[in-house]
Formats: sequence, structure tokens, C-alpha cells
Amino acid sequence: MSGTFRVAPEIHFGFGISGQTGALVRSLGAQRVLIVTDPGIRAIGMCGQIEQTLTAHDIAFTIYDAVSPNPRDYECLAAAELARETGAEAVVAVGGGSPIDLAKAVAGLATNAGTALDWVAPRTFETSPLPLIAVPTTSGTGSEVTRSAVINDTARQIKVSLRDWTIAPRIAIVDPELTLGLPSLLTAATGMDALTHAIEAYTCRRATPLSDGMALQAMRLIGPNLPIAVADGSNRVAREQMMLGSTIAGMAFSNADVAAVHCIAEALGGRYDTPHGIANSTFLPWIFAHDAPADPQRHADVAVALGVAAEDDEPGYAAEQAARFLVDLGRTIGIPRFRELPGIDEDDFPWIASASVANLSNASNAREMTEADYLSLLETAWNA
Repeated sequence: MSGTFRVAPEIHFGFGISGQTGALVRSLGAQRVLIVTDPGIRAIGMCGQIEQTLTAHDIAFTIYDAVSPNPRDYECLAAAELARETGAEAVVAVGGGSPIDLAKAVAGLATNAGTALDWVAPRTFETSPLPLIAVPTTSGTGSEVTRSAVINDTARQIKVSLRDWTIAPRIAIVDPELTLGLPSLLTAATGMDALTHAIEAYTCRRATPLSDGMALQAMRLIGPNLPIAVADGSNRVAREQMMLGSTIAGMAFSNADVAAVHCIAEALGGRYDTPHGIANSTFLPWIFAHDAPADPQRHADVAVALGVAAEDDEPGYAAEQAARFLVDLGRTIGIPRFRELPGIDEDDFPWIASASVANLSNASNAREMTEADYLSLLETAWNA
């Protein structure tokens, strides 16, 4: 057994910890920053809390808030130009995965020529990016602790990945208090995204002994607490456990990989702008069941971590229990069915299958996935 595990950021975790943002930015020596956020976060005043702590520490800031739910290549370029124009010495991302992913690209593009599409993996930035501080406001992507930025290539209608440890946040400020007011559907979708990260990190071919422990612990935290957080968004214990689970899942998959669920989800996000968490939720049960025969024990371990099987259960049976649990969980927390998602066209299924196979993470899936496999799973989810 062998493996390498890397954690990039300094993590500050706890209720109210976002009030220390100004002091933590100042610790990096930055006096001028670019805040990257989205219109929703700014509208509800959450970004204002971060602005206040920056002002209290005499840190000048400019705000870029034109971030789409699936960040676009042209948004990366516009924000990077703003960072250069204002002399930003660091980037502060406030929001869910979209602002944080875009901020990673901005940190790199502020010091390197070209567009985000010029720096798609496996290429890495040549000049050191600006330091990034991430303040997540959802329990979902785990982007605050990863090296990846997923960006929409708008011309080709696909998602592409930048994967570079130099754009990983220097500091992650993980404050469960920021999630207390999240709407139930957003809580559900982002929570299922985090659960998908944990499950794929554990079952994928690139899992290591070092990522396994974190992936399993993330499942133990998210499985029981997600329905509680959806039903009662003010439940501080559930919100704290979800935030912790999301961050741990981010560390797990960043050191292993995601797999086929994300391959389809990213194809849907590029083609139809489908929210990432919703897309993951829609396909997680079906791909989990499809993959289980390739490694029954690992899929059984997932069932045990989720509390739906015992360690001495027959692996195939345990995996079936986990797949059933994932279907039921999605229904319980209000995840829409695949055919209910706006804009989906059955005639596009061959294109979606082709884009999924071309995804960098397809090779990491526990079971080999062909276009025919993806087509079959698309039909399964469509008819569920």
C-alpha cells in the first residue's frame, strides 16, 4: 500500500471564524484584494460581512460579482483584468464552488498571459499566482481545499478543468454560520455534491490509503446530517457536521479523483447549465449500482459508512442497500428526477455520452465506462 496526500491550505474552522478574514488576509501581507463572489451572495449581505472585516484591517478591495452558477471562461478573463487594473495583491473568494473555482483561475490569470482555456490540465501556471483566500458559503464543493477549478468553455459547451496546486487556496476560512440561511434545495444539492465527492474518492481507481480515511469519515458526517440540514436549516449541529464533511471530502477527492458521476454532471453543466449538485445527485445512485460489481467490497464499505449495512453483510447485498439509500435520500430531500431538469433533450444523449468519456476523470472510474455504458445510464436515469 502506498500513496501521497497533499493538503494545500491553512484551514480555520468554526462558527464566526469568517470574522477573522481581515486579519488572515493581512497575515499574507496583502493590502489590496479582489473579492470574487456572485450576485446572490452580495444581495443577501453575506459579502458585506467580509467587506467589514477587511475594512477594519485597512485592506482595500474591489468586488467582482458577475459569477455564473457554472463559471464561464470570459468571466475568468474579465475578473483577472480587474485584478490587474486594481493592483490586487490577493484574491478573496466568497461563495460556493463557482466563485471559488473562478477565483482560482483569476489568481493564475492575474500573473500569467492567456485565458483560462490556455491553462487546462495538465498544463500548470508558469508564474506564481496571486495568493487566494477562500470563504465557502455552502457545504458542497470542498473547493476551498482543492487544486481544481472547473470552468465552462462557452464556445464548445463543455466544462474543462484547471488542476494546479499553485492555485489552491492559501487559507480556507470555513464558517458553518454562513450556511444557516441557505434554502433547502441549495442545501440538498450542495450536500449531495459533497457526498458524491466522498463516495467517488473512495471507490475510484486513484483512491489511496491516505484519502480513504477522509472519504469514509466524510460519508459518516454527511449521510445522517444532510436530511436534518435540509429539513431544519437552522440546526447548528447539522450545519457544522455538513461543513466539516464537505471540507474533508474535498481533501479526499483532491488527492484521489472523482469519476463517472462527475463526468456526466460536467457534460450537463456545459451543455444545459444544469446546477452541478443537482446533476451529481441525479446520477449518483445509478452509477454507484453500475460500478459495484467491479469492486463489491469498497461499495459495501460505503454502505457501512452511511449506516445502512453491517460490516459482516455480504458485499453485494450491502452495496445494493447503499444504492437504494442514495435513491431514497435524493427523493427525501427534494432532488428532481433527470427528466424534470429544464432543457434536457434525449436527442443529445449521444453527445453527453461522448463528452463524458472524454472527461479526464473517466479513466478513474471503478468500472470501465464506454459511450454505450453512459448511454445506458442516461436512459436508466431518464426512466427512473
